Amino acid sequence: MQLEYFQMIDRIDSVDLEAKVLKARSTVPDQSTVFEGHFPGHPLVPGVLLIETMAQASGIMIMHTIDFSRIPLLAGVKEGKLRDFVGPGAELEITATIEHEGSGYAVTRGEIRSGNKRIANAQLTYTVMPFPSPHLQDLIRKQVADMKSAAAAAS
Repeated sequence: MQLEYFQMIDRIDSVDLEAKVLKARSTVPDQSTVFEGHFPGHPLVPGVLLIETMAQASGIMIMHTIDFSRIPLLAGVKEGKLRDFVGPGAELEITATIEHEGSGYAVTRGEIRSGNKRIANAQLTYTVMPFPSPHLQDLIRKQVADMKSAAAAAS
C-alpha cells in the first residue's frame, strides 16, 4: 500500500468471475506522510482512504468481468460504514462483490477486515466508460497483473 500515491491494493489473492467476487490484501505502511497530519503521535489511516481501498478492489473486479475493455469510475458511496480504526502495519483483507452491472454502470459491495474484525464496508456505484487513452488501459492492466504476481509470490 502506498498511501501517498493512492495505490491501495498490494496483491489480488483471487478473482471469481462466476460469483463476481475479488479478494485482495494490503499492508498499511509503517511510515507515510499521511500520518504526519492524521494524527501527530497517533497515526490512523484516514477513512476516505479506506473507502478508496474498497473502491479500487471493486473497480478491478468490474474490469475483470469486461476484460478490461472499459474503466469504472466511482460515482457514489452508499451505506458507508467505518467501524474501526487502523494504523501503521495493519494487515487488511479486502473483498469486492458485484451486486449489479449493466447499462453503463455497476454497483458493488466492498468490505475491509483486519484479523477477524470488520473495519469498513460500503455499497459503491460506478459509471463504466471507455478508457480515455490506450496508455492508461495498458498501465492498469500491468498494475493488476503485478498485484496478481505479488499474491503468487506470497504463496
